[in-house]
Amino acid sequence: MSNRTYSQDELSAVLKGFGITDQTDVSRYGSGHINDTFKVETKRGVRYILQRVTDAFDKDILKSNIIRVTNHLKSKGVKTLDVLGYENPWRLYAFLEGYTSVDVITDPAQAELAAGAFAAFQNALADLPEPQLLPVIPKFHDTVDRIRLLDEAAAADIKGRKASVQAELDFVNRRREEAAKIVTMMAKGEIPERITHNDTKINNVMLAPDGTNVVIDLDTTMPGSALYDFGDMVRTSSAAAAEDEKDLSKVYSKKKYFEALVKGYLAQAKFLTDAEKANLAFSGRLITLTIGIRFLTDYLAGDTYFHTAYEGHNLVRCHTQFKMVESMEAQASEYEAIVRKYA
Repeated sequence: MSNRTYSQDELSAVLKGFGITDQTDVSRYGSGHINDTFKVETKRGVRYILQRVTDAFDKDILKSNIIRVTNHLKSKGVKTLDVLGYENPWRLYAFLEGYTSVDVITDPAQAELAAGAFAAFQNALADLPEPQLLPVIPKFHDTVDRIRLLDEAAAADIKGRKASVQAELDFVNRRREEAAKIVTMMAKGEIPERITHNDTKINNVMLAPDGTNVVIDLDTTMPGSALYDFGDMVRTSSAAAAEDEKDLSKVYSKKKYFEALVKGYLAQAKFLTDAEKANLAFSGRLITLTIGIRFLTDYLAGDTYFHTAYEGHNLVRCHTQFKMVESMEAQASEYEAIVRKYA
């Protein structure tokens, strides 16, 4: 979310544009970093989600992608977000009554369920009619390009922070060669491009008591690699600590949770090629490194993209990601064996 504040009069005007005039409460909702999200309560008892899209996205592309994706999922009988109104930069969703989410996975069964949900989401979008979705953020998970942006931020050093993060920059430099692996394989056609979610955190799967689920936060649904989606699941769902944990002794990747992710994902992702399966374990390390690079880049650039709660917040996030990379590297042979077991 942004640091911007909104008056009740401003929010009321937006809601009136969507035909809602009986709201009784409009309050911040959720834990997302990027968009501004509000829960709307009304006298009728009907609830909505009101969201202002970040200026970091191409809003026209995003609107087109969201509407196409949700309409396609509905046409296949897949439960998805119900878009009630969309006038850039604002959009209105029906509230998912009866559905809940968690921010932190506390049981391997949750990891298995989430992995299966995202795999099923990819399956459902595999036959989306042409034209192809456009990238909302070009090269979003392109680690080579993320390193380029890091190099530029370090060279500019607009906040004078480069000298204090030389160890972090050295960490990235030692991994430059392997960071290009997936990008190179996709360029050669060895790994196919697919429609992917690109933000596969556990809290982007909403669950109902009857066992049904809804994949939410579709902003970054666009062309990409299935490995990026799985890798981000490993990054977030196998983490023993929060993304901004300051005590790095608490930060590591949990093997049981990794195995649950592999089991749940491979049970649903029947479309994977042998090359994709062979890189599932590596994808966790790659995406975790990539996110760490993004946090470090934003820190050097003056914290302009991710919302921060305190000075140095992005650097703390960078440290947790790099510690997770080290943990996955230490368990690499075990993680590869787990993938082979289920593949």
